Amino acid sequence: MLVKTYCAAVNGLEVTTVTIEVSLNPGVMYHLTGLGDEAVREGRDRISAALQYNGYKFPKADITVNMAPASLRKEGSSFDLPLAVAILAANGTIVSGKLGSYMLVGELGLDGRLQPIRGALPIAIRARAEHFKGLIVPRQNVNEAAVVNRLDVYGMESLTEVIRFLTDEAQFEPTAIDTRREFYEKQYAFDLDFSDVRGQENVKRAMEVAAAGGHNLIMVGPPGSGKSMMAKRLPSILPPLSLSESLETTQIHSIAGKTGQNTSLISQRPFRSPHHTISEAALVGGGNNPQPGEISLAHNGVLFCDELPEFNKHTLEVLRQPLEDRHITISRAKYRIDYPCSFMFVASMNPCPCGYYGDPTHHCVCTPGQIHRYMNKISGPLLDRIDIQVEIIPVPFKDISTAQPGESSAAIRERVIRARAIQIERFKDLRHVHCNAQMTERMIHRYAEPDAAGVELLRVAMEKLSLSARAYSRILKVARTIADLAGSDSVTVTHLAEAINYRKLDRGDWAER
Repeated sequence: MLVKTYCAAVNGLEVTTVTIEVSLNPGVMYHLTGLGDEAVREGRDRISAALQYNGYKFPKADITVNMAPASLRKEGSSFDLPLAVAILAANGTIVSGKLGSYMLVGELGLDGRLQPIRGALPIAIRARAEHFKGLIVPRQNVNEAAVVNRLDVYGMESLTEVIRFLTDEAQFEPTAIDTRREFYEKQYAFDLDFSDVRGQENVKRAMEVAAAGGHNLIMVGPPGSGKSMMAKRLPSILPPLSLSESLETTQIHSIAGKTGQNTSLISQRPFRSPHHTISEAALVGGGNNPQPGEISLAHNGVLFCDELPEFNKHTLEVLRQPLEDRHITISRAKYRIDYPCSFMFVASMNPCPCGYYGDPTHHCVCTPGQIHRYMNKISGPLLDRIDIQVEIIPVPFKDISTAQPGESSAAIRERVIRARAIQIERFKDLRHVHCNAQMTERMIHRYAEPDAAGVELLRVAMEKLSLSARAYSRILKVARTIADLAGSDSVTVTHLAEAINYRKLDRGDWAER
């Protein structure tokens, strides 16, 4: 007897419907075809134990299993459930007319309980696209999959529940979620707020400019000056995620298994902060079983690299292309996968090896040569992709103890949202350009061209401050954002002066002040 059940294989962000075909013939062998990996092959033992524990007999027959399309690699344990159901149906243990109408995914424990899987949300989207009536997933994944409308999603605890549903022995209600209500309720529930930061008004201003224009940012300052503290609060002033952005972000986290149990949509922009020992594959994605890297997990959010010079230089260099293209293509001998990675890159570092260069309260023991070598750990091409470079001076204790609470994130976010609205209107006819940081050279000349006084200021700044040539375009981009925050149609000398002040690391006298 030949029986078919349906499930799905996830490769990158692409989901393919997989047909499980099971045929039973006289014999005692178990044959699995269709390029299943080790986890799929091991599923035979999990299925056998789960069936026996729940009172079913594993068929004593020659079992041939084909996973079509046979040319597509299948990875992971989510095929256990459809395999088990297909084997029982082929043996005549269960009879169901629902097998062709429902997609099944889930890992089986030895007691038959369903364990959570990765990629429930993109699988649900695929099931709807293929016009399946419903999708059966483990209970832990039901909120994530139920985000998809026009699809009946059932969260099951065990293999027994699935069999009772398929054979109409019991009635179960599909899970319904008010996606919009849950999404908008959690959008502004931040644990961290800029009102906690005392002093550092110039750095908070730089972060507001970075958030308003989507600019990459690096902070340079001694230990304890508040670099990490402020970076962690950056998501609280970014514009809120749209529903489409949230869906795209949640799909990536779902594939990586990072959504958490009983989670539906990600409602806040992600903040990822990898350790400086991270490998290239972990940063950009890949591996034997390809997974999204940190840059993709930070999609539509913030990637924060603390103590940037401590990262492996070769690892940092792989960021150059994703920062420009906002997507990453991972090509290996056995696969080729594309992941989106449109993120704000935020970094922090000490100004020198000892950490106290420029600190008014500590003496720096580093020579100019040591400082130059330390700064040269960050390559010019990578630094070229960072629009805002700001120096941080520690706030004295007497100022911390007497300072009033700072401006709240909500107040800063309102200004950022207004500036972003101006940019969305400006670039509405341009594909893949949504903020000032994404402007090309031609767009800079069109939207951020300074007047004669501004050109003269730039000339003087380039000569007096020994600014590098790569700083010119970055200054104009940032000045355009400052003008948007001020509600100005044109870029003035005032906007340019502030933007010039955000090019600290381009100054030729950095180690000689």
